[in-house]
Order: sequence, then C-alpha cells, then structure tokens
Amino acid sequence: MANSSFISNFCLTTNPLKEKEIEEVVEVSKLRPRPSEKELEGLDSKYKELICSLETEEAWSPPCPIRKYQNFWQIEHVLPGILAMQEVFKPRPNDIMVASFIKSGTTWLKALTFTIVHRKKYSFSCHPLLKLNSHDCVPHIEFYYGLQDEQYLETLPSPRVLATHVQYSMLSESVTASRCPIVYICREPKDVIVSLWHMIGRSEMPFTRAFELFCEGRVPYGPAWDHVLEYYTSSLHNPEKILFLKYEEMMNDPIDGVMRLANFIGFPFSEEEKKTGLVEEIVEFCSFNKLKDLDVNKNNGVGNVKNDYYFRKAIVGDWQTHMTAEMATKLDKITEKKFHDSGFTF
Repeated sequence: MANSSFISNFCLTTNPLKEKEIEEVVEVSKLRPRPSEKELEGLDSKYKELICSLETEEAWSPPCPIRKYQNFWQIEHVLPGILAMQEVFKPRPNDIMVASFIKSGTTWLKALTFTIVHRKKYSFSCHPLLKLNSHDCVPHIEFYYGLQDEQYLETLPSPRVLATHVQYSMLSESVTASRCPIVYICREPKDVIVSLWHMIGRSEMPFTRAFELFCEGRVPYGPAWDHVLEYYTSSLHNPEKILFLKYEEMMNDPIDGVMRLANFIGFPFSEEEKKTGLVEEIVEFCSFNKLKDLDVNKNNGVGNVKNDYYFRKAIVGDWQTHMTAEMATKLDKITEKKFHDSGFTF
C-alpha cells in the first residue's frame, strides 16, 4: 500500500482524496525512477569479454563510449542489457512497445502512449506524469536487463507500455513473432543530430565534430538511417505489427496522430470520448509546454541526467540555427543515398 506521505505529495489537489484517486496513487507507486548511468556502468556482466572485444569509438565519452555490435554502435554500458534482452526477454501478449532512434520524439511518444492506454485508470488531476518523467512511466527494457533488475518489469501490471532504442534486427524472435504491437517514431536527421549534440555532446565536442560523427554513423544506436530503414521496411511487410510514425507529421497534426496511435495499439477512442474532447485533452496534457513546465521535469532527474535534458525546443527545423548550407546539403545527400529505392522520405 502506498504510504500517506506519497499520497499527499502526489495528488495536486487540496480536496480529500476520493476512493478512485487513492487507487490511482497506489497503482502509481509501483512505478519507480529509471536506473542511472552510474548504476549501469558499475555492473559486471557475463558479456564483458565479448563487449571488450568489440570496436570502440571514444569520441562520445564521457558520457557515452560506444561499441559496434551487429553493424550498429551501441552505448557500452547498455550493451549487457541489450544482449540479455535478446537472450531472455519474453513479452506478454498485450504488451505495447515504443521504439525509436535516440532523440527522435521518444519522450513525447511515451507520454502519449501511456496516457492513451491508461486513460480510464488515471485522471488528469492525479496522473503519474505529474510526478514522474515519461521515461519512468515507460521503462526501456534494455536498461533494466542491464541493471540485472528485469524482475521490476514483471511487477508492472498489464497492459505494460515498454520502450527500446534497439534496432529491429536486434529484437528477439520472441518480440517480432509476438502479438504485441510496436510503435516506431522517426525524425528528420538534421534535427536529430542537433538534439543529440545538445544532450550528450555539447560539453565534450564542437558541433562540427558531432556532425561528422553522425554522417559517419558513429553515434549511439547509429547509423540513424539504417535504424529507421529497418523499422520502415518491416512496417511495410507487417503493417499490423508496426506503426511507423514521423515526428514532423505528428507535430503538424497531433489530433490525427493520437487517434491513429490509439487505434493501432487497440485502445480506440469512443464516439463519446471524441465528442467530449478527450483526444484534445490528451494532446494538451502531453504537449511539450505542459510537460516541460512540470516541476518533475524542471528540477528532477536520475544521476547526472536531469529531466530537463529531454525538453529543449521540440520544434521542426531547428537545425537551421546550427548548420551551414553546405552541412545541410551534405546530410541531405547522405539521406537520399541511404533511402534510395526504399520509397521512404522524410
């Protein structure tokens, strides 16, 4: 049972708690903050010998040394969790998975998916996202396997909303052959590198260096184009399994995007919900400005990663303030070449 101090601190209301609100808070208390990088880095692993044999790229360290595994660059201290996830993780039939390349709208998609799925469980006045970052509400599977704390994921009630940055080819057959839907979001590469640099590279290297590493694919979870292409191609082959979303389209018409998302994951809005404006309420509740202004996202965090790192601008086209015309042209040409004959465009 949730303790009284948790309940009083969680509910943003001066009114006595109603029975339903108490149930909501008890359920929320099962959630807990995501593991810190320090916790992951300090673990020994049965995969240590394999990981140490892999090609390394030190440009992103600290905080993110990366190693090349199965043609993608993985964050070194997350690799044990990825390997364990491949080997052990078994999804429940009603799990929902959120997948993305890093800095492509993950925080927003997590918030939207979690809120859609649990809209009948949590009221907007007493909601987990008011006191927890969306990365705490929707845990990354590989992080908890890396922490050797995968049992935490088993304590979460169904339907679970889980997340991963793992490439589609690295998902185990237990995931790809399961009934659980996968929602993938991608973002224009020029904006991705700007956001990535601001989050993990700004204090360590000039933007021009980060840009060159991105063009070479030598970034966490990169190459970005291959990551996107794997999910895109798989969504074409199995559209009932994978919903492929574009960040820019979601930003342009979030109402349509939220309804598509709800329909795909099996939680469609009723006509009554549409009439009463629930879709618009969810869009507003999960909006950038709403989430950014919450105390939990302004002042809290885990380890050295503060929650405000996940809330910078959330605009389309911010790359124009960082790149020269020549840099933009270079990246566009790489993108065109990578997606040639795939039918995909941003």
